[in-house]
Amino acid sequence: MKNEKIGFVGVGLMGHGMAKNIHAAGYPVSVIAHTNRKPVEDLVALGATEAATLADLAGASSIIHICAPGSPQVEAIVEALMPAMQPGTVIVDCSTSDPNSTARLAALLQAGGFHMADAPLGGTPVQAEEGNLATMVGASDAIFERVKPVISTWAGAIVHMGANGAGHKMKLLNNFIAMGYGALYSEALALSEKVGITTAQFDSVVRGSRMDCGFYQTFMGYAVEGDRDAHKFTLANALKDMRYLESMADSVSLANPIGNAIKNSLALANAAGGDGPEDYVPHLVDFVARRNGVEKG
Repeated sequence: MKNEKIGFVGVGLMGHGMAKNIHAAGYPVSVIAHTNRKPVEDLVALGATEAATLADLAGASSIIHICAPGSPQVEAIVEALMPAMQPGTVIVDCSTSDPNSTARLAALLQAGGFHMADAPLGGTPVQAEEGNLATMVGASDAIFERVKPVISTWAGAIVHMGANGAGHKMKLLNNFIAMGYGALYSEALALSEKVGITTAQFDSVVRGSRMDCGFYQTFMGYAVEGDRDAHKFTLANALKDMRYLESMADSVSLANPIGNAIKNSLALANAAGGDGPEDYVPHLVDFVARRNGVEKG
């Protein structure tokens, strides 16, 4: 049995696999249900403990992972956890959060005798189940060394970026590039169809070329093959992340015109109905096509 006791808030698309791998490595794991009970029931069947409340989870944990949609939810969860947390407890925020919020939470936790690490995720739900995610961590050296063995159960690539907030800053930069690919591919495919080149023809040229990459392949898994689940990252979360990126750029007075263009493409899709829990980034291709009166060939 490991020394650390792990709490996990947010056992959804990514969190289920992460919590499963933490438990498989021998750590006691406590989880809490939100809207979907299936992942919780699966983890309990494997030997995890279900906490009835966030206070119960806090009291049973020395390291608490949070996978939430964004900073407002993370802030509310931490507020509910803190009164029942044991001295020295570490919060590991695996969400893609606003670095300004992260800095405030880190200071709040430190003042209360607790610690924080931001460890946003890179990868897919499949990689989460395999224990092969990537993460970029913001934490003090001592806290990084403390949480690293736990993080190693669910991440194959771990980079310590620096102090609190550095992980979330890097994650926003990463998603800036990724969502830029999504917006660029969507517009290119709409234009391709508009000038008489089918999506399949477009893909036959780009796939395997220097323009190919892992993101392209999962994105085109929907555009070419029609697999709605090829890349499970919602348009709503993508828009949220680009808004956080804009805020980060504003905080250092950096002009961010490409980021704004990507954000606006996502915002238009969101306004047209692409804000549902199963509207994923590759589906942006449909919203851009409809906006331009394009029917795919």
